[in-house]
Amino acid sequence: MRNDRPECPRPSGPAGTELINEYLGYLSSVRALSERTVLAYREDLEYYAAYCENHDTQALSADVRTVRGFIADQSAKGKASVSVNRSLSSVRGFYRWLMRFNYRQDNPSGALRNLRTPTLLPVFFWEKEMAEFAALPENLKRLWPGRDKALILTMYSAGLRISETASLTLDSLEKNLGGARIIGKGDKERRVFFSEECTEALNAWLAERKALPGEESGGALFVSRRGKPLSVPGIRWIISRYASYSGVKKNIHPHALRHSFATHLVNAGCDVRVVQELLGHESISTTQRYTHVDIGSLKRVYNRAHEQERR
Repeated sequence: MRNDRPECPRPSGPAGTELINEYLGYLSSVRALSERTVLAYREDLEYYAAYCENHDTQALSADVRTVRGFIADQSAKGKASVSVNRSLSSVRGFYRWLMRFNYRQDNPSGALRNLRTPTLLPVFFWEKEMAEFAALPENLKRLWPGRDKALILTMYSAGLRISETASLTLDSLEKNLGGARIIGKGDKERRVFFSEECTEALNAWLAERKALPGEESGGALFVSRRGKPLSVPGIRWIISRYASYSGVKKNIHPHALRHSFATHLVNAGCDVRVVQELLGHESISTTQRYTHVDIGSLKRVYNRAHEQERR
């Protein structure tokens, strides 16, 4: 259906660069998307604009053959289907916005389908493995045991994203340290809960944290020895170090702790919609993949056992 708004003036910048910047501003200010998400859109659309220029057209006036060629070009360069689909999603959103404000009357990407992607089960710890991983800081006495045990248990027992962990503040904690208020994706707030073991670890960590000289934390819960807030790369490095110490033959990363939290809840019989709420997932389909983890893992264990028997 055609929009009745008067047609907006078209930008004179190369390949609609001004329009792309305007669209990104819309995503940031109106849609309230996170800085990281907007940055991902920018990378996709700037790459698409450059592709259009190299093929003697502009993003503003490109047709379906141009968009299809862009997708084929990305695939030919070896990009994963998930990454290609993300780029296509960015382009779709850009053209929907152009149509909404009468910059063009059609969406050349609207009829294109996503590439097929393999269904990958999330990496997670079994319960025994998780308990052993959480005990590593105290057992190894490396890095900062008190902080790191509290960090690992907080991420696991509340199912936090790494960015949510980095943004935790002292003010966001409940007084009894039984939980916290989290600002997740899209600036949506939710309440999360900590296990008793996590609460004990947090109490011990906060006692150490108070003794830090010249603190520059800005109220952050997890800090470095200099008293500065732990960044997302800093937390990722800490988890990677303990992953290397653990000897677990899995691709352990911070999100594996969140995967473990969800998997253990689902396997224990927790309603998937409750898990969705605790994780802060917008769509139930995102959460439902954890309902397949247990049987998928058992199949892999079964297949490995029989493979060893054949050898």
